[in-house]
Amino acid sequence: MHPARRRTRADIRRWRRLLADERAEAAVYRDLAGRRTGEERDILLALARAEKRHESHWLALLGTDVGAPVRGDLRTRALGFLARRFGGVFVLALAQRAEARSSYAHDADATVTMAADEQIHEEVVRALATRGRNRLSGTFRAAVFGANDGLVSNLALVLGIGASGVATSTVLLSGLAGLLAGALSMGAGEFVSVRSQRELLEASSPSPAAGAALPHLDVDANELALVYRARGMTIEDATAHADAVLARLAVTPVEHQGPLLRVQEAPVQDRPADGATEDELETHGTAWGAAISSFCFFASGAVVPVLPYLFGLDGLVAVVVATALVGLALLVTGAVVGLLSGTSPLTRALRQVAIGLGAAGVTYVLGLVFGATVG
Repeated sequence: MHPARRRTRADIRRWRRLLADERAEAAVYRDLAGRRTGEERDILLALARAEKRHESHWLALLGTDVGAPVRGDLRTRALGFLARRFGGVFVLALAQRAEARSSYAHDADATVTMAADEQIHEEVVRALATRGRNRLSGTFRAAVFGANDGLVSNLALVLGIGASGVATSTVLLSGLAGLLAGALSMGAGEFVSVRSQRELLEASSPSPAAGAALPHLDVDANELALVYRARGMTIEDATAHADAVLARLAVTPVEHQGPLLRVQEAPVQDRPADGATEDELETHGTAWGAAISSFCFFASGAVVPVLPYLFGLDGLVAVVVATALVGLALLVTGAVVGLLSGTSPLTRALRQVAIGLGAAGVTYVLGLVFGATVG
């Protein structure tokens, strides 16, 4: 607090809220740490200790005015609830957004160090969340795309055919046929896509058999340096690195050293295509996992616009109900993507709804025109 400004009752109330938020955030990180082991656990506990330091700052300002403990804001309390019961990547993504919303940079009573801490905390949590995003991204991408495609394409199909004036049974059969055809197509497409991507990555991996040739290389020619130069290292760095590998080989036989030509032997930061690592393969997911997820989620999305017709609705009532159900589902999928990506869930949800219902609306209008023309 600025030394020339006297504390007010509003100051005290605000400091108490900030104190409560710091305590709640520290509890979130402790709860998340309780669900992890190793390095991630240590990092989360370090974040909890940092929030404890911020708590001490507000306690010092409050002094005897600290009063009874107050509750943190609703977002922080909701985050704590999720951390205690789930603790996955979605909770980390929410924690990342919470750190990004810190007001310390514009708070006259917070220190510059506290504001800097919060900015760095956002990056720490972002990095932790990225690990989870990478593990999910292959299958999750197929699931989200499948659900959205099912929702939008089958709604467009059902509305377009329904607007043309055909019988309700025809609309229902068309929707079910679209569901099955689209789900099979999505599943097959994802399988081929992910399988091809993994094969390309695997083709870039160093051959395990190449290590067996190392003891027989001409030391003077040092062909090994060409490998590292091809991966992007300079001539000097490649030569030095190859000399180090061969020197180590002279002390320890190759059969006791593991894969000497693995990617880690040539850590070129600006050339990520040295070969496929386990993380890269994991990021793209498995072909069967992506195919099954895509099939199931497309089907689960595509069945939504058909539900009103399955329950006997027809005409304009069925159109309105189908559109409302799809709109609600698009809101949910958009919000989930927003949460996972660390961006605004509301913005992503509204964008998803606008795009999806916009495409379906165009098809409905075309169906009306086509029905009127044919009729």
